[in-house]
Amino acid sequence: MKIYKVTDPEFVPYGRVVEGVDFGPLVDKMQETPLPDGVAYEPSVDILEALPVMKEISDKVYGEMPVQIGYCNGHNELLNAVEYHRDSEINVAATDAILILGKQQDITADFTYDTSLMKAFLVPKGTAVEVYATTLHYAPCGVDGEGFKVSVILPRGTNFPLKAEHKGGEDSLITAVNKWLIGHAEGGFTGSEHIGLVGKNLNINE
Repeated sequence: MKIYKVTDPEFVPYGRVVEGVDFGPLVDKMQETPLPDGVAYEPSVDILEALPVMKEISDKVYGEMPVQIGYCNGHNELLNAVEYHRDSEINVAATDAILILGKQQDITADFTYDTSLMKAFLVPKGTAVEVYATTLHYAPCGVDGEGFKVSVILPRGTNFPLKAEHKGGEDSLITAVNKWLIGHAEGGFTGSEHIGLVGKNLNINE
């Protein structure tokens, strides 16, 4: 799979590199978070949200909206699913990491999506990117078989448990607060997730 860089023009439809914010202390604090053999996601982590950058991100990047800082860490080389939110997500790479990205506009009327439309992008350690609301994404991948650590910043409450039942149409894709998900048949899902990815379960090493 061809790996672009987030500084390449191919990244422009999917997001942007965030500048003007000092993410250094967040990258440093992320080194204290665990690196599991699989993939672990935590939407809100106290030691990360205690950093001064929390307010700076809220004020400058989200226009004073309340935000949360969590992480997605682990070892991964597969796509497995895509998700999207009703707002941008900020990813801060505490290690080199690769994001596999697509466009919400390419989801069909029956909520299927062809994985051949996706592109992969290297996010170097220390780089922060805004992943636009219409950009399909999921767990990052590591580089050269190494693990990854990525801070995930979203409006507060995103990815927390649902309080109501959701079914029918796009509503059936909702698996958590502000999270719409389309899974791949080979993605390891065993619950009520909508399985709608067609084509290969992309592998960054193939």
